[in-house]
Amino acid sequence: MASSRLKYMSLGVLVFQTTSLVLTMRFSRTLQSEGPRYLASSAVVVAELLKILTCVLLVFKEHSYSMRALNSILRQEIVHKPIETLKLAIPSGIYTLQNNLLYVALSNLDAATYQVTYQLKILTTALFSVSMLGRRLGVYQWLSLLILMTGVALVQWPSESASATEKETLSAGSQVVGVTAVLVACCSSGFAGVYFEKILKESKQSVWVRNIQLGMFGLVFGLFGMLIYDGERVRESGMFQGYNALTWTVVALQALGGLVIAAVIKYADNILKGFATSLSIILSTLISYFWLQDFEPTGVFFVGAVLVIVATFLYGYEAKPGPNPSRA
Repeated sequence: MASSRLKYMSLGVLVFQTTSLVLTMRFSRTLQSEGPRYLASSAVVVAELLKILTCVLLVFKEHSYSMRALNSILRQEIVHKPIETLKLAIPSGIYTLQNNLLYVALSNLDAATYQVTYQLKILTTALFSVSMLGRRLGVYQWLSLLILMTGVALVQWPSESASATEKETLSAGSQVVGVTAVLVACCSSGFAGVYFEKILKESKQSVWVRNIQLGMFGLVFGLFGMLIYDGERVRESGMFQGYNALTWTVVALQALGGLVIAAVIKYADNILKGFATSLSIILSTLISYFWLQDFEPTGVFFVGAVLVIVATFLYGYEAKPGPNPSRA
């Protein structure tokens, strides 16, 4: 009972974190301000660094705030087990690529097209879960995946006027770049998530230690990518150019998201995490309408919302086995 409560509590926190991140990131990337805008590659690097520091503090707390115990566990798990540590270079590199690809996608696609297309990660996660973890999905789960995809597509279906206005500003080339970035991100998200889940469930080590290892590689890959793509701008104005309170909020939410996802993977699975993300999209849309007032809901939106809610409950449904005739 406690485990089930903890699982759904983690999913609830994930919905809140994802919704907050989408709204603040969207606002920060469209806010008109003086001076240069903050670099997306820099935000990815700072988020990884913040995640590492947070995980170190959590491990420190787990060992009764003992510096000797902290030093011992980090040396034992990171320095003395190089092969185990190197295994996390694969998902870490893919996660770093994914984070940067999503910025590329949002720079070339309108929000509705991006959000709908990115939900393909739920399907890729399910397929990788079946192939890599040997997980068997029931009929209800496969049906719920189809219903979910339909529901999210309807929720994010753009109106004709908005679609025409936005698409006029996008060239055919940028559309191809954006869609390609989202599709690659969907595949990388599904593979890296399931790979990391496999490592976590095969290991008895603390999830926070694993995240330190993951973050170390992510920091290296992120710095490497920042110097390649934004090296000139970093040399001119520094990596913290354009940072303000809103930027730091986005970075903090992004770092928190990695830790919440780790907890969700530990207590649930990647597909259920995908449903939480889909629900957060609906919540983001509602907040956009009632608070930001930049969205006009339609009947299609309400139909899609109902389908997503039905799919969420259907995924968790387990058919009860019939009575065993051999037992009196």
